[in-house]
Amino acid sequence: MAPGINTSLFPGDFAKTSKSTTTSDRSTLVLDHTSVTKDFDALKFEAAASKQLVLEDVPPATQSETPLSTLLVSSPYNEEHHLLDLTTLDLPNRLFAKALSMLQPIRPDYATAAYVESLNWATVLNTLRNLCATEGYKWTAYSFYVVIFRSKLKPVIDADLLGKLDFYSHREATESGGLLKYWFGTPNEGRRNLATCLWRSKEDARKGGIGPWHKKARSAARDLYAEISFSSYRFTVEDGAKDWTFEDWVD
Repeated sequence: MAPGINTSLFPGDFAKTSKSTTTSDRSTLVLDHTSVTKDFDALKFEAAASKQLVLEDVPPATQSETPLSTLLVSSPYNEEHHLLDLTTLDLPNRLFAKALSMLQPIRPDYATAAYVESLNWATVLNTLRNLCATEGYKWTAYSFYVVIFRSKLKPVIDADLLGKLDFYSHREATESGGLLKYWFGTPNEGRRNLATCLWRSKEDARKGGIGPWHKKARSAARDLYAEISFSSYRFTVEDGAKDWTFEDWVD
């Protein structure tokens, strides 16, 4: 994926494949993604995807008005083939992915500020505790693989190319499996930006980055970015989802 700027989408390539469901496993259910906006700013800065969450039983009448689904908006792309299928995850990853729908920045200088101080992790964990309570699940310490992208765009770039590379790279990563959340901001006045991916595991991240669109993105990086850096970390949600730790990833 190529962290960059707001882009136009390319939905015309895809046939509709939404998965509405009547499954009895409540933990896999969210409101259908069509009930959530496609507005980039709302998805990035207002945690609009969290409106999909079902924190308690939904009356049948409400379900008929807004169908339930197993597909979660897990990035700024509320598009087919960019949605996370919750049925592919075990319960801890499923609950954390749903909690990550709350993710948003809490300071305007997130592009350059410390990562752990830039995003609303306290809110994410509070949501995770609520989801665990709803499911009657006792959370024990669990680690996730995090990739952070810091970038500075060149003064003049092909914005359409950047958007296309990011859009299709994200689709590629989502379809590979295990990508729980992709978030990116908007470049600041200095053309700097932050993007981040939270994965189920390092192996999932490796598989998600070997496809043809990621290869194209890497090849185009020298034409798009004045600076770009990648770093990986271990994000551990401690027992009871009461706290978290963030440290360099060491195999």
